[in-house]
Amino acid sequence: MNEHYASFLNDFSPTIDRQEVPQSSIDRYEKKLPAQLLEYWKEYGWCGYADGIFWTVNPQEYETILSHWLSETNLSKNDNYYVIARSAFGILYVWGQEQGYCLTISSYRARYSSRASRFTGEKLNAGVNAFFFSMSPNHNDIDGLFEPAREKLGPLKSDEMYGFVPALALGGPMELKNLQKVKTIEHLTFLSQLSPPQDWGFPDL
Repeated sequence: MNEHYASFLNDFSPTIDRQEVPQSSIDRYEKKLPAQLLEYWKEYGWCGYADGIFWTVNPQEYETILSHWLSETNLSKNDNYYVIARSAFGILYVWGQEQGYCLTISSYRARYSSRASRFTGEKLNAGVNAFFFSMSPNHNDIDGLFEPAREKLGPLKSDEMYGFVPALALGGPMELKNLQKVKTIEHLTFLSQLSPPQDWGFPDL
């Protein structure tokens, strides 16, 4: 294990609901995602970290949702994009085949933030390490709601997230009482149909 991922695991323990990554998925993304990320998939699977506040995911499950969101922006012409991770609240971390980690979509607010990566070309594997090394549990929380939500609603499974009901785009408040445990793909699909994503207007640091 390299020092970057060791630091990530130290900050994001314990892991939950691990799924082994099938060889078919490794083969599918071998030419699309960096070898370093695929090695992490092989060793650690797709799973939740820090009790489920952050999840590594199967990009294939997010293809339709991501395609729909990107179709509402000018980004789709720039690269081929893949969701590689998400938060418990539906923050999506998007990897560009050429650009590396370059886009974050805050689905609950219908907002996105693009960023220029220093790790492109031959540095994409280093970009994977930088992505995990720079991640923090607090960055994946929303107004300190994760722990109260986990205590009230129970821990998440790999196909679940905490979603605001009614959605913020429909006028719902960002409060604990309005959080529900929902199916991730179904809820994200619903959110993607409510409102086109708006650019935050500043890099997501």
